[in-house]
Amino acid sequence: MSTVGQLSFSPRLLLGPGPCDVHPRILSVMAMPVLGHLDPEFLTILNETQELLRGAFQTSNRLTFPISGTGMAGMETCMVNLLERGDRAVVCVAGFFGERMAEVASRTGAEVTRLEQPWGQVFDPQRIREALQKVRPKLLAIVQAETSTGAWQPLEELGALCREFDALLVVDAVTALGCIPLAIDEWKIDAIYSCTQKGLSCPPGLAPVSFGPRAAEAMGKRKTKVQSWYLDLSILQRYWGEDRLYHHTTPITMMYALREGLRLLHEEGLRPRWDRHLRNHKALAAGLVALGLSYTAAEGHRLPQLNVVRIPDGVDDGVVRKRLLDEFNIEIGSGLGSFKGKAWRIGLMGYNSRPAVVLQFLAALEQCLQAQGVKGAPGRGVAAANDFYSSQK
Repeated sequence: MSTVGQLSFSPRLLLGPGPCDVHPRILSVMAMPVLGHLDPEFLTILNETQELLRGAFQTSNRLTFPISGTGMAGMETCMVNLLERGDRAVVCVAGFFGERMAEVASRTGAEVTRLEQPWGQVFDPQRIREALQKVRPKLLAIVQAETSTGAWQPLEELGALCREFDALLVVDAVTALGCIPLAIDEWKIDAIYSCTQKGLSCPPGLAPVSFGPRAAEAMGKRKTKVQSWYLDLSILQRYWGEDRLYHHTTPITMMYALREGLRLLHEEGLRPRWDRHLRNHKALAAGLVALGLSYTAAEGHRLPQLNVVRIPDGVDDGVVRKRLLDEFNIEIGSGLGSFKGKAWRIGLMGYNSRPAVVLQFLAALEQCLQAQGVKGAPGRGVAAANDFYSSQK
C-alpha cells in the first residue's frame, strides 16, 4: 500500500524568471471538466484562443497558435521548420538563451554564425547589418527579452533590415509577451515564439507561435522533411486549420488556461498592461538601488518584468535565496552562465506585477541583506518604492 499522502506543499510567491503565480481566474477555469480535443465546443475554444493570441501578438498571421510544450518547444518549432542542412543562419548571442538558440539551430545541420555581445548588452542594428551583408543567411535569430541578463533588445528596425538582405527574422519572445511592447506585423517579424508561464500568468505547458507569409513561403519550399514529426508545421497546421486533422491530443485544461490568460490581457488592454509592468519595475528598481544593488543591463535597456541585479560583495547568493524561501516563502532566481553566483533574477511578471508584491519583496530582501552584514537605514528599500508610487499620483 502506498505511503504517499495527499498532495501538500508550502505556498510560494514566485518572483524568479518563471513561472510566476497563476492568476486566480486561470486556476478557476482549469478546474472545468475536460472536453475531447475534437469536440465541436472545444474547437470553438481553439478558434477563440487563436483570435485572442493574434491580438496579443498584434498580427493577422494565419499560422498563429500554441504548440503543446513549453517555450523551448516554440524555439525548436521555429528552427526545425525554417532551417535545413546547409542553410546559413546568424544567431545573436548575448546571454544564456541566445546561446541556446544557436545550439538548437546548429542541430538542424545549418551553418550557424554566432554574433556575440557581452552578457547584459544589446545589439546595434549596424553590427547586425554587417553580419547579414557578410553571411547572407536564410534567417536571423535574436532574443527580445534575454531572461539570463535582464536586457531588453530593440527590434523595431530589424524586420526591414532582414528584408533588405532577404533573411527571415526569428524572435524569442518567451519573457516578452504580455509584459512589454511587441508588434509582429508592424515590426515585420517573420517567426516568433513565447510561453504561457510568464507574462500571461498561466502554468507552463504551451508555447504560442506565429509565422508570417514569408516564413510560410520558406517552409513550402523545403527540400527535405522537417526533422521533428511532432513539431512539423506542415502536419500540425492542419489540426489548427479548417481540416481539424488529428495530430495529437491537445492539453485541454492548458488551453482553457491560455484562453483565460489572453482574456485577462485584452480586458486590461495591451498599453495599460505594458505601463503597469514598467511602473512596478521602476518602484522595485528604486527600492533595490536604495538597498545598494545595481543592475546588470544598461539603463534604457532593462526589462521591467525581469530585474537582474548584481549580488553585493560579501553576500552569499545561496544563503539569501534559501532564507527568502524558508522564512518568507519567496522564490527568486539565481544567475546563469557567467552570472552564476553573481546575480539574482527577480521577476515581476503578469499577475505578480503589482505594488503589494514589490513592497513585500523589498521588506523581506532587506532582512536577508542585513543578516549578511549589509548596512543601511531600516526600511530604506520600501520607503524608496513608496516614494516612487507617491510621485506617480
